[in-house]
Amino acid sequence: MNTVRTKVQSVLFRGLAFSRRAMAGNAGEGYIDTAIKILIAVVLGALLLFTLYNLFGDTVLPKLEESINDMFGFGGAIDQLG
Repeated sequence: MNTVRTKVQSVLFRGLAFSRRAMAGNAGEGYIDTAIKILIAVVLGALLLFTLYNLFGDTVLPKLEESINDMFGFGGAIDQLG
């Protein structure tokens, strides 16, 4: 009976010590920080692109489309048919 009790206590104390070391360690902390920084950068980049598209989409995109069509001589399927 006494040996079973000491074995159970030993297992519990080893588990407790393992969990304390795991909670006290900061080995993986840099990965979480890096992931959060990357996520913030992606969100801010998407917001910046969305804002620029809304501000300059009406002036830049039609001119860009026109210059691309002029470069490649592509008038579209409707112009070629009719």
